[in-house]
Amino acid sequence: MVVATTALGGIAYMADFSIGAGIGLAHGTGNALVAIAVAAVVIFVTGFPLAYYGARYNIDLDLITRGSGFGYYGSVLTSVIFASFTFIFFALEGSIMAQGLKLGLGLPLWLGYLVSTLMVIPLVIYGMKALSKLQVWTTPVWLVLMVAPLVYLVATDPGTVDRFLSYAGTDGEGGVNTASVLLGAGVCLSLIAQIGEQIDYLRFMPPKTEANKRSWWTAVIMAGPGWVVLGALKQAIGVFLAVYILAKVGPAAAPEPIQQFRSAFDTMMPSWLVLPLAVALVVISQIKINVTNAYSGSLAWTNSFTRVTRHYPGRMVFVLVNLGFALALMEADMFSFLNDILGFYSNCAIAWVVTVATDIGVNKYLLKLSPLQPEFRRGMLYAVNPVGVVAFVAASGLSIAMYFHALGDTLQPYSPVAAAVIAFVLTPLMAVVTKGRYYLRRADDGIDEPLLDADGNPSATTYDCHVCHQRYERPDLTACQTHGAHVCSLCLSTDKVGDHVLPGQPATV
Repeated sequence: MVVATTALGGIAYMADFSIGAGIGLAHGTGNALVAIAVAAVVIFVTGFPLAYYGARYNIDLDLITRGSGFGYYGSVLTSVIFASFTFIFFALEGSIMAQGLKLGLGLPLWLGYLVSTLMVIPLVIYGMKALSKLQVWTTPVWLVLMVAPLVYLVATDPGTVDRFLSYAGTDGEGGVNTASVLLGAGVCLSLIAQIGEQIDYLRFMPPKTEANKRSWWTAVIMAGPGWVVLGALKQAIGVFLAVYILAKVGPAAAPEPIQQFRSAFDTMMPSWLVLPLAVALVVISQIKINVTNAYSGSLAWTNSFTRVTRHYPGRMVFVLVNLGFALALMEADMFSFLNDILGFYSNCAIAWVVTVATDIGVNKYLLKLSPLQPEFRRGMLYAVNPVGVVAFVAASGLSIAMYFHALGDTLQPYSPVAAAVIAFVLTPLMAVVTKGRYYLRRADDGIDEPLLDADGNPSATTYDCHVCHQRYERPDLTACQTHGAHVCSLCLSTDKVGDHVLPGQPATV
């Protein structure tokens, strides 16, 4: 449950309020709520198999992706997609914090962007233990500050609910229509890659046993795909608060969380306390999510760089790289064109997550063409598996073309639907066409002990890597091709001449 609480702390971001507000103000409350619900269902369904694999086998989403249709180098594509997700949302949260610092302390935005970037570095340096303590202790305070003003507004002024439900949006159409719902859902679905950050915590789950299976499943569901329940609620609250303050602050400021909570707090407490509490909520939220963004992004960049260059520079180098990208986006005022960025990005994220989820759910469990046991080690996988790569490239490419009106204005709102449907159809189709032959380069890793123990959990037996002389658990090692010893997956990744890599031995699945 500590792992689950820590993982849920990573979704304390304020972006949900902005996303919901932007959709609601543009398309009206009815369309916004349906769009949020549609996106939440898609995110929950696709996130479930990914969260299970991450928690069950203690691996992150990049390692899951490698063995679920993409291959050893093919998953570099998706690692870059995920790394982009982390710095886009870091920039978004940093922008929100800078707005709070400007309102509360008078800091100019450019300085607020810099402060919000630099303040997470010390926390990220200390890794997962520091992140766990931060998330567990700040979550109760964050929940109270977020929920209390909403409850107070509804209780003391029921008319706010009527105004919220009847708001028609700036497009003035009113009612619920398919195009508006899909446009809104496309923006919400940009968050589908959040499951990757949840898995960065869930991979620390303890082994699943008969004794703990109920609490294990509760934690995995709650902190895995279940994150979207709280996320969808926050988006709906964002619509509510934006409608509530619209007449007071105008459409430009209404999507800003600092303005939303400042106005909400103003109705329930003395004026001298309003601004400090609103700023505190924004700062706590920003720190909680951006330490996760910086941590997860650094892992994604490091994984990609190490595989491509066969050189491991250390995670901290890419913490700084990720923060540099985020700061550049903030200084470019990305908040002002938020929905455009997220709408475009969501097509890539949907194509990736749906492809991996389909490979696990359909290719592994139904068609039996994909190996049920995850594999991520160099030498065990083909460099590129056309199953996932073709499905992902086709789905993301066509949906992006639709998003930019290349196939006409009528189809433009359907780009997220296209990304999901094409990925869902092509993934099993490619597995059938290739007969699953490009998943495993070899089935035997040269070590006699099984990868999994009697309960189906990764074996906890440790061995020494003869290259780096560190001890690793059984699933992270293979036999060495030339030295008759064990070698870890990191040393395999950095082996420039392939001296340690086992030769190919195509396996039948």
